[in-house]
Amino acid sequence: MANKLEKMFFMLWKLKKDLLRDRQIYQLTDDLHSPQLGEYYFLMTEEQMRAGHSQQFYFDEKGVPIIPSYIDVEEKKMVYYPISIGQYGLAIWNTFLKTRADQDRKRFLTIADWFYENRIEDHRLGAYWLTDVDKPAYRIQKPWKSAFSQARAVNILLRAFQLTGEDRYRQTAERALLPFQFSVKDGGVTTFLKEGPFYEEYPSPGIPVLVLNGMIFSLCGIFDFLRVFPGHALARQIYDAGVTTLVNILPRYDMGFWSKYSLCEAEFHPPVDPATIGYHHLHIIQLELMHRLTGKEPFTYYSQQWKKYHSISNVIKMYWLKYKSLKKMKRL
Repeated sequence: MANKLEKMFFMLWKLKKDLLRDRQIYQLTDDLHSPQLGEYYFLMTEEQMRAGHSQQFYFDEKGVPIIPSYIDVEEKKMVYYPISIGQYGLAIWNTFLKTRADQDRKRFLTIADWFYENRIEDHRLGAYWLTDVDKPAYRIQKPWKSAFSQARAVNILLRAFQLTGEDRYRQTAERALLPFQFSVKDGGVTTFLKEGPFYEEYPSPGIPVLVLNGMIFSLCGIFDFLRVFPGHALARQIYDAGVTTLVNILPRYDMGFWSKYSLCEAEFHPPVDPATIGYHHLHIIQLELMHRLTGKEPFTYYSQQWKKYHSISNVIKMYWLKYKSLKKMKRL
């Protein structure tokens, strides 16, 4: 009973955050192509991170972010979650670009060093990072890799390389590209579909999850590598293939009145998983970014289409479906 109440209050907290959130979650930076990496594509701030989205940030004695385990995980503990560490690290980076303070430089390099020191090296899979907490919604057992984690590592490590000139950061970022070549069942982070390779935020063996925002964030990490090393063959191949997949698969995320969070079709998963308000508007700005990076018109079409979907009636319809999906996933 206590666990059910805890889940209910947590989801109500998320709902309140979602309903009160500004539609424009992030602004886009103006500099999207310079080989010198500046602001991250989405102008995340530390204030936004501390205000909380779907999680609350805490910090260890070194200043590395840690977050509580998922609400539907029985084992309650604080977790070093690579995606979130990278996200907060990029917010620190944006702080440093404004202040140029030595303290902020050190805080950012603490995050870069966490990625360097906590990498796992493999002769075939390169460098990768593991998340040490179950993901019950997709039947994923700890520890697990993530294309999103790989991308966050690249975002952080390349900025550290350009800031310090230390080649260990560059080498690790380059090796972080290798898991994108391999399927989830072969230890990688990719699901190979008829539409092309899809880079999985939540790699579940035998179960394509296909989280849209995670795919786009993954492409942002690969594109960072191409900005710094435009002639890199592997980065070019996995980026171009991923963009093609995204163009091909976007229609499947359109519900006719809202966007989908994922396309998971497992028996234990709800048949339709709509995005919350926050993720719906994140999809919109992500697609605006992808159009600016690639010039491909489908990104503008769906971005504009999904903007039109925001109405009270559609929000109510979405949340009814979301409630049923959370019940199916036993998150309520």
